[in-house]
Amino acid sequence: MSQSTVLRRCVSCRKLLDRQKLLKVTRDYQDGVVLSNGMGRSAYLCPTEACLEEAWRRKRLQKALRCQVPSSIFEVLQKRLNDSIDSVAEAR
Repeated sequence: MSQSTVLRRCVSCRKLLDRQKLLKVTRDYQDGVVLSNGMGRSAYLCPTEACLEEAWRRKRLQKALRCQVPSSIFEVLQKRLNDSIDSVAEAR
C-alpha cells in the first residue's frame, strides 16, 4: 500500500479497506442521509450483498450515523450493487 491510501472500516464485516473501494453513506448536516458525498458523520460499507444485508438487518448504518436511515438509501445501495455486479458480468 502506498502512503496516500486512506483506510476505512466496513460497518458490517469490520474489514479495513481502501476507502475508494467502499460505499460511503453520510449524515449531512443539511440534507439528511446522502450517498457518496457531503460533509458530516460517515459510515462505509463493502460493496457486497452480505455486508449490505447485515447492515440492514442489524441496523449498522443507523448506529454508526446515530440517526434513522431511510429505506430509500438501502434501495439505492442495492441498485448500485446490482449495477456493479452486472457491469462485471458484462466485462467477462
